[in-house]
Amino acid sequence: MNTPPIKIFADGADRAGILKLYELGEVDGFTTNPTLMRKAGVSDYEAFARDILSVIRDLPVSLEVFSDDFAEMRRQALKIAAWGDNVYVKIPVMTRSKDSCAGVIRDLSAEGVKVNVTAVLTIEQVCAVQQSLHPDTPAIVSMFAGRIADTGVDPVPVLRRAKDILTARSQVELLWASCREALNIRHAEQAGCDIITVTHDILKKKALFGKDLTELSLETVKMFHDDAAAAGYQL
Repeated sequence: MNTPPIKIFADGADRAGILKLYELGEVDGFTTNPTLMRKAGVSDYEAFARDILSVIRDLPVSLEVFSDDFAEMRRQALKIAAWGDNVYVKIPVMTRSKDSCAGVIRDLSAEGVKVNVTAVLTIEQVCAVQQSLHPDTPAIVSMFAGRIADTGVDPVPVLRRAKDILTARSQVELLWASCREALNIRHAEQAGCDIITVTHDILKKKALFGKDLTELSLETVKMFHDDAAAAGYQL
């Protein structure tokens, strides 16, 4: 049985970049978060989100709550979810006080809200999230593979184990988050992930997949030569 190709979601908050990728049809969905939005200079969260959703209506778009209070988190989640049928609401796996958000996740999922549980790094967290998700409601579990790798641990076996656990929920997709390089797309495929989020700059490197390495070597040599000449270097 052939495994379906991994879905690629663009991760960012640059409006022009998001809409260009959508127009070109190069990705299968979009994700963002408050950190990316702040870096991109977004000052009005709702206006930015609604603007994007007014154009992108047929692909998944993940938007994150930004409260640490469970009641407020739930209120924000319901408001965000109402912006479109293609919206997934990103809920952190825990609060800043290390309190599990499993209860909020359970309530929202039971109400039919499509959640994207984010900042997941451990198998224990995956198990807790899996038990909290309603079997009939689509959901995404975002494991931050790049951050796992930053600690010196190979994330592929970890995410492969996570995928095995999540198979108990047919509506749940596993997402490889915090992509560090284009090769991570292959790593995510090896782990059995359904989705990988890729920043706009790394997404450009996907065009190099399958490129002849000798030709790439020649391009690199030419680049060094041309830059030295342009700088007027002499010895």
